[in-house]
Amino acid sequence: MKNRFWGKRVLAVLATASLALPLIAGCTASEAKDTEQRVLRVATLWGSQDDSYFRQQFTDAFELTHPNVTIEVVAAVDQGSMYGYGTQEEQQEMPDSLENMKKIMTGDNPVDVVVADTATLKSLIQENMVKQLDPLIQEDKFDTSDIVPSVIEGIKDLGDQSIYALTPTFSSSALFYNKAMFQKAGVEPPTDNMTWDDIFNLATRLTKGEGKDHEFGFSFSTYQGGSPYYTMQQYYSALQLKIFDDKAEKMTVDSPQWEKVWSTISKLAIDKVIPKGDEPQDQDPNGRYNPLQGDLFLSSKAAMVIGDYSYINQLIDANKNADKMEGFTKVDWDVVTPPVHPEAPEIGGNIYLSSLMAINSSAQNPDDAWELIKYMNSEDWAKIKARSSYEMVSRKSFIKPKDGLDYNIQAFYTLKPVPPTNTNLDNLYQKMPSLWQVSEKGMEYFTQVLENKKTPKEALGEWAAKGNEMLEKLKKDPKATF
Repeated sequence: MKNRFWGKRVLAVLATASLALPLIAGCTASEAKDTEQRVLRVATLWGSQDDSYFRQQFTDAFELTHPNVTIEVVAAVDQGSMYGYGTQEEQQEMPDSLENMKKIMTGDNPVDVVVADTATLKSLIQENMVKQLDPLIQEDKFDTSDIVPSVIEGIKDLGDQSIYALTPTFSSSALFYNKAMFQKAGVEPPTDNMTWDDIFNLATRLTKGEGKDHEFGFSFSTYQGGSPYYTMQQYYSALQLKIFDDKAEKMTVDSPQWEKVWSTISKLAIDKVIPKGDEPQDQDPNGRYNPLQGDLFLSSKAAMVIGDYSYINQLIDANKNADKMEGFTKVDWDVVTPPVHPEAPEIGGNIYLSSLMAINSSAQNPDDAWELIKYMNSEDWAKIKARSSYEMVSRKSFIKPKDGLDYNIQAFYTLKPVPPTNTNLDNLYQKMPSLWQVSEKGMEYFTQVLENKKTPKEALGEWAAKGNEMLEKLKKDPKATF
């Protein structure tokens, strides 16, 4: 009896031990996974052998908290290869960043993470080359509720309302206005969600003076100089207008929408409500550097300007050093959302998502790739970078006015970004290096409108005809020059 009882106890212990073995093995495998050294390959569109800036901006903190993971940065296009471009008699073809990105995403040693802009990401989504992140977000209960809504919505617009990437930062612009100039004119200042027509009407009321005393009501840029032909893209981009079709085979500017754009902007320039681009710039009589020179807003030459987020630093610095600058009065300013079109009331502000992070569908290390993206878009990372990044962090809890000031910081992230009109545009410019001259040709015809030599309709018709000739030539010979 005693021996049989002892035998049963031995069998019970052995059975328990055998059940525990898989658990022990599992723990060992998990611990091994946590301690083994792994390489995570991260692809960028452009880069160089010295990738220190990218690492400082994004991945150093991740490596510090994940000592078993080593980040290898792989550039789709090495910027060093661009040295000497265009100096030879025979024109070289620009590197195709999208095609190069696809190459490093495939093959024997594909990259794990892709860092790209909206146009590139949209192309990769359309070709099923990046993973959908929604299942991972749900599985890990990764909180996206604090991410700026316009950023999330902009990302979803790229992927048919699914999330294929996240971005830790974004850049944006807003409408800056000079409070004192509005008070002096007895005009109510702008508010959020105004249309372009609303702003242009305000600008007309704020415009006054002649010669060097002239004050513009509005400017597309903070700096003086340059034709509105270039800066008015901010006006028409939300309307999804294109200069030529997606294959660069036919001009699309000969249309009622384009005519309205040119008519509106040229009249504002002719009436001096906005800068025309040919105004003389103030020069320091002693030839010294003047930080206000050419800055329409700081010099109170424009009541309203479109400026990006980083412009706040210049305003703060100028106001802090007002006593050191002769003739400068501190600018009492605030911001509101950029103007919108009634056809697209939620879109504007030039929100730019340039650091979208996605997982390669062929990633060798997808788990660490997701860990990197989660960390880069976490509250911890946002807290670290909120005050040191030149862009805004994507988590709105950490977006605060700078230097203890009180201004409408939400104006920079209320509106949704403009979706890319043509994801193939960069590729077209790379294959046809002279394609930019088709766009540049428009400047010649717009100037004729500003000089009252042609109506907008006439000028656009001639640009369309000339542009079609140029596109036909490029179709036959992509390396053709003009």
